[in-house]
Amino acid sequence: MHNVSQTHNTMKKLNLTIALLLFTVLSFAQVTTANIKGLITEDANQPLFGANVVAVHEPTGTKYGAITNIDGRYNLLNLRVGGPYKVSITYVGFQDQIFSDVYLTLGKTTNLDAVMSSSEVSLDEVVITGSSSGTFGSDRTGAETSVGRRELTTLPTISRSASDFTRLEPSSSGNSFGGRNDQFNNFTLDGAVFNNPFGLDAATPGGQTDSQPISLDAIDQIQVSLAPYDVTLSGFTGAAVNAVTKSGTNEFHGTVYGFTRNEDMTGGKIRGEDVFQSDLEQNQYGISIGGPVIKNKLFFFANFEKDERSDLGTNGFAPNRGTGAINESRVELEDLLTVQNALLDLGYDPGRFEGFNYDSNSTKGLFKLDWNINDNNRLAVIYNFLNASKEKPAHPSALGFRGPNTNTLQFENTGYEINNNIQSVQVELNSTLSGNVTNKFQMGYTHFDDFRDALSSPAPTITITDGGSNYIIAGHEPFSINNRLDQKVFQFSNNLNYVEGDHTYTVGFSYEKFQFDNSFNLGAYGAQGVFFPTTTMDDFQNFVDSGQLQNLFNEAAAADASLQANGEGVAGGFALAETNVGQLAFYLQDEWNVTENFKLTYGVRFDKPLFFDSSTKAQEVIDRACCYAPGIEYINPNTGEGVFLDNTKMPSNKVLISPRVGFNYDVKGDNSFQVRGGTGLFTGRLPFVWLGNQIANPEVFFYQVVDPDFKFPQVWRTNIGTDYRFENGIIATGDISYTKDINGAHVQNWGLRNPSGTLNAPGDTRPIYTSGDIINNAYVFTNSDKGRVWNFTAKAQKTFDNGLYTTIAYNYLNSKDVNSIEAEITGDAFAFNPVVGNANNDVLSYSKYGDTHRFIGVASKKFTYGKDKWATTISTFFEYAQGGRFNYTYGGDLNGDGSNLNDLLYVPTSSELQQMQFSGAGQAEAFEAFIQQDDYLSDRRGDYVERYGALAPWRGRWDLKLLQDYKFNVGGENYNTIQFSVDILNLGNLLNSDWGVVQQPTSVQPVGVDVDASGVPTYTFTGVTETFSYDTSLLSRWQAQFGVRYIF
Repeated sequence: MHNVSQTHNTMKKLNLTIALLLFTVLSFAQVTTANIKGLITEDANQPLFGANVVAVHEPTGTKYGAITNIDGRYNLLNLRVGGPYKVSITYVGFQDQIFSDVYLTLGKTTNLDAVMSSSEVSLDEVVITGSSSGTFGSDRTGAETSVGRRELTTLPTISRSASDFTRLEPSSSGNSFGGRNDQFNNFTLDGAVFNNPFGLDAATPGGQTDSQPISLDAIDQIQVSLAPYDVTLSGFTGAAVNAVTKSGTNEFHGTVYGFTRNEDMTGGKIRGEDVFQSDLEQNQYGISIGGPVIKNKLFFFANFEKDERSDLGTNGFAPNRGTGAINESRVELEDLLTVQNALLDLGYDPGRFEGFNYDSNSTKGLFKLDWNINDNNRLAVIYNFLNASKEKPAHPSALGFRGPNTNTLQFENTGYEINNNIQSVQVELNSTLSGNVTNKFQMGYTHFDDFRDALSSPAPTITITDGGSNYIIAGHEPFSINNRLDQKVFQFSNNLNYVEGDHTYTVGFSYEKFQFDNSFNLGAYGAQGVFFPTTTMDDFQNFVDSGQLQNLFNEAAAADASLQANGEGVAGGFALAETNVGQLAFYLQDEWNVTENFKLTYGVRFDKPLFFDSSTKAQEVIDRACCYAPGIEYINPNTGEGVFLDNTKMPSNKVLISPRVGFNYDVKGDNSFQVRGGTGLFTGRLPFVWLGNQIANPEVFFYQVVDPDFKFPQVWRTNIGTDYRFENGIIATGDISYTKDINGAHVQNWGLRNPSGTLNAPGDTRPIYTSGDIINNAYVFTNSDKGRVWNFTAKAQKTFDNGLYTTIAYNYLNSKDVNSIEAEITGDAFAFNPVVGNANNDVLSYSKYGDTHRFIGVASKKFTYGKDKWATTISTFFEYAQGGRFNYTYGGDLNGDGSNLNDLLYVPTSSELQQMQFSGAGQAEAFEAFIQQDDYLSDRRGDYVERYGALAPWRGRWDLKLLQDYKFNVGGENYNTIQFSVDILNLGNLLNSDWGVVQQPTSVQPVGVDVDASGVPTYTFTGVTETFSYDTSLLSRWQAQFGVRYIF
């Protein structure tokens, strides 16, 4: 007996030693589990010390145990999400207390208090019937939304993407939350970073191919948190979006499924007019299975899924044939034929300009093992992969607008195929080291292999303008010349929890390293057509006849031959740049149950940026560069001082401190009315492409750097909220939050002095740059602290006795920033930031992200009949919102800063307009008519338009899902189910072609401009007559999908 005890003590010491060793290893942590906590008293209302609490996860038999402390409190930490759990509380001399059907929500604490009775009367088992929304709980401080299996299995979706469910967060708009750029979110899978860390085009892995990196069938729960005052959560200044995957249980369960749709299940009419329907085909199919390897000990879950799709390549926009069709662009059919024939005559095939499809394919899989090593140690290992590709049009906005839209069309072969391949493995170890010490260790490695295949043969990019703005795009996609990106992400973490009395202390480290190898060759086939237009439509034929177009093709072919011969990463060859960056953090936290009903969470986090050998890697690129010019003196516009920029100098690596405090007050002590809130700093990451631009682009003609004093994004966020459960079962929630930039992102051109010229135009005397104000373009990422966001959310939800679940919510957003950056190229972020006058000023104005007003609603009801063999589920989601912020700019470089995209429009008065110099007769009158029909412009007469000051019209959408189940006996008490499903998106458009239609600005550059040497502009009005036109893409059309599923 002594030997057994000695061995047990030795094992405890070994476990503690291992945990402490893991703890000293640097790490990264996010939520993957849930907790159960409570207070145990005896019938005299005194704390009961030493009561035994055991929670059993019934599907797997996993046990979690704790002993109440001297205050009668117990803590069961890091439990598996879901359930059901059975929680037993025992103490000698008292009747056992049992709670059953306990279900746990991701990242939430379930409070189970008990009064132990010494009476001889046995107690009934308590069945917990709480809301799966996780609304009430002492952990909740800020605004958040939890999505469980009910929502994941019943709400409408065709893409089967997580974004179809994160839209249940009222402040969401796509992947943007609370008015922030989606690149500032932190997406995690099973607690590990699962962003697209380099930040190209999409914030999530596989996002460039519009693929879902994880099958919806593999996800158990999703949580969106905007203001979690838990310092273990980090990496975002927008929102934290965390998904956990399913696990196997003691019973074998699985499903085989398939979904299909085609053009006959897609709308072809908008506002009574037929619109073009290309062939459309999408098929998704997969299998999931989970079960025991060793009962109560080792479990597995696996999923495999394929998605094949082909759809319209033009977004529904057609050439102008003069029919007035709703989807006609301004691009004349004759002009497209002229360009197409000229290119074919040169031996180059540009492809079609209408009636073509682009294809996409993806294959994904996940395999997970859960091992109950013993009652004190639980290990999970998760592997997943994605192989995805998608053909796409040329980038719609980088370095200029390319459409396809009402203003601009492009040819088929100007597109490209993007490939996203991902391999990822994660490990999580949860350990109970003693009655009051628990530990969580996580480690992950992800490899991203992204590359592009252009649809065009080597050729120049052809950019043809009309009226000062882009008109027709042909030739090679400008960003797809030997464009490849290899990303490796390594992360690990350790959190140690220690419970003492009313306090739960957390101490942890986090570490993450990102390695990027990037080959990016912008302009390698010629700068003309990429950095500046090729020609105008009026001059196109002359451009062809003079041989200039042929010369561009000859130069592109010669450039390709030379690059191919030299290879990659050498002088004269394709570019190759390596960027290594990371983040190290240490944090401390105390969760203090000040009273039984009031919990205070406070802590501090220290984040240190790491740049490893990136300075050396920058020097390697400089050594191969042709035109690095470090001797040029630039001007820091923030200080007015002269500076010499050094591409080997990395941004600031000073420690960023993030203190936070949050509280939760259960006012009545019965989980019916809680007040909660908090305040603190949040430190995020930046899209590391911004730093990669500095390392990869030292050339003087395309100079992009990061301010040596640049700091990682950081915001101060304050939230106050309340939740109230009415006697009729309605749960009402309200949140108001304020976010202030501490280190926001802004881009300046340090090659510009302050503008010394003045525009000589009626009413418009903005400062403009003269030749003496321009040193050389040097685009610099720097910080600004002016951005801020106000956000208010109101929500009501109820589950009726008959099983009907409903929720309705409203969100108001007022978000402002100094630069709504969506570009990956630093110079692009400068060129697209709308300004008046001095382009380097950090002027606070509206952000383009988020919806100003947004209403959403959900309803779901399951009808069971036929002796429970048949079931029909009807679920719906609706959205009614106003967002889509935009602004008007001139087509042309009005202020001389080098950008043809960023000069905000001046709205002349009627008299000023008559004094303006136009390039053609009748344009002044047409511009006057356009202003008068535009409510926003009419209100701004005699003033400049605001950056993103205009709003698109309200949009509405109603989605529906029908599920039909048939359950049948397969032997004994075993039942399987066949399920048929129909998902209909934008049902209103199916019922009436006037409904569910999205409107968008017809042209955001309605006026072209050319400024002479004396500062006098000549304007060209493009002829647009209406502010908004109808989007004829799938966004405005109904779509349906049919599915069948076999559940066993």
